[in-house]
Amino acid sequence: MIVGSIRSRLTLAYTLALSTTLLLFALALLSVRRVSVLRELDERVQAEVEQTIRIVAAAGQVTRQPLVITPDEQVGSEVSNALRSLLDVLPDYVLLKDQRGYSLYRSNIVNQLGIEDIGLLDSIAQAMPITQRSEMVSLRDVELLLAVRPLAKFGSRIDRVWVGVSTQPAKLAPNELIATMFLIAPLLLALSVMFAYFIAGRAFRPIDRIIDQVEAITDGRSLHRRLAIGAAGDELARLSATLNAMIERLETSFGALRRFTADASHELKTPLTVMRADVERAMSPVFTPVEQAVSLEEALQQLTRMADLVDSLLTLARADEGRFDLYRESVELGALAREVVETARLLGEDAHLTIDAPVIEDAEVLGDLTRLRQMFLNLVTNAIKYTPRGGRVEINLVSSGAAVSLTVRDTGIGIAAADVPHIFERFWRADRVRSRASERGGFGLGLAICQWIAQAHDGTLTVQSRLGRGTTFTATLPLAPSPDVVVDGDEVDERAGSNEGAMNG
Repeated sequence: MIVGSIRSRLTLAYTLALSTTLLLFALALLSVRRVSVLRELDERVQAEVEQTIRIVAAAGQVTRQPLVITPDEQVGSEVSNALRSLLDVLPDYVLLKDQRGYSLYRSNIVNQLGIEDIGLLDSIAQAMPITQRSEMVSLRDVELLLAVRPLAKFGSRIDRVWVGVSTQPAKLAPNELIATMFLIAPLLLALSVMFAYFIAGRAFRPIDRIIDQVEAITDGRSLHRRLAIGAAGDELARLSATLNAMIERLETSFGALRRFTADASHELKTPLTVMRADVERAMSPVFTPVEQAVSLEEALQQLTRMADLVDSLLTLARADEGRFDLYRESVELGALAREVVETARLLGEDAHLTIDAPVIEDAEVLGDLTRLRQMFLNLVTNAIKYTPRGGRVEINLVSSGAAVSLTVRDTGIGIAAADVPHIFERFWRADRVRSRASERGGFGLGLAICQWIAQAHDGTLTVQSRLGRGTTFTATLPLAPSPDVVVDGDEVDERAGSNEGAMNG
């Protein structure tokens, strides 16, 4: 049977563990109890042997008469009546024999044994060596723990004394313990299982609440809600905090996806509407060939705009899926930066912008030349686009340690502090200065692509801006390893680095 809930599985596991523990405990207790009872019996038989010896010694000193008499030659010798009366007080199996092995005394409990058991006891007792240890003796009807001691030193005809105790208590005590365990263990097990199921239910009650809350949130329309975090600071509180962080990321992702879908739809809808109007005008016979050509030219411009948008979206989609490979090679950023500066000066001529490049250092990186050029041009074009006429754009390329930084600083309109955290989001444009109706209008994807290019090259892209005072973008990339750098025990030269970059790309 497969148990469904964790609560049931925990209860079952607890039941099995408790049952195993009780069984092992019972076995250990039985073993210890049996050993303890046998040790007590051994102490008892040793004590009774000593007591028997003391009785014989005391009887010899008090009565001043022979301890062994021969009332009848046919019957044989036996202990005196005075000694017998003292020995009859002993409750266990007692034997006294002379040097020839003849029995002088058998206790009442011995005489109650059958003839075969009495003969077997006599033969076993006679064959026992005189030691301080007791031995287990099995008769037909009883099992004894038997001990023997010498008595010749008392000057009587009594040579040895045997004392035995029944081992039935050693068997009876474990049996009683087993019966008790069979009566109590099921009750304890049942109570423990019910208690464990109750405790597991209380322990999983907060998890049930978390499940209910998560189920209420996962419909996609309640991502603004958060789970309640307990004050105990335990694992469930950590779980709730982790789920809240995940839900927050999901809320951000869903919001970005909705904005992305709406913005992409809007960006595609506008040029499609314009293209449709231009095509209809070009097909209309009421317009002159010149007007039709103008309409087709406008439609071509809108088509080019849509192609650029789709290409940008495809680039970001492939980047998100990790399917956009970079062709890594050794790139001299100094030459690339100078090329971009020349392009920037051409783009800024119409607006009478000053394009300065006070510091352009030579620096080499392992990267994709095409993508790095795209990032540099996007940053410079963005600065030129949002810098008013007569403004200034400064481009610097500076090496520092193991990295190189490209800085593009402008004196343009700047970005509000509330908009800076969103500047790298797709389709994000501050409405006051980047509206779609503005002449500066774009797709809002350029900076997102720049950030992806920087991150794909193990670099970063940061922004600092103040509204009305300009903006500074800084792209930081790691420098290519020098030819004498040792990586994993192999010396890397420029060609090897280039080849490895090509393979990774």
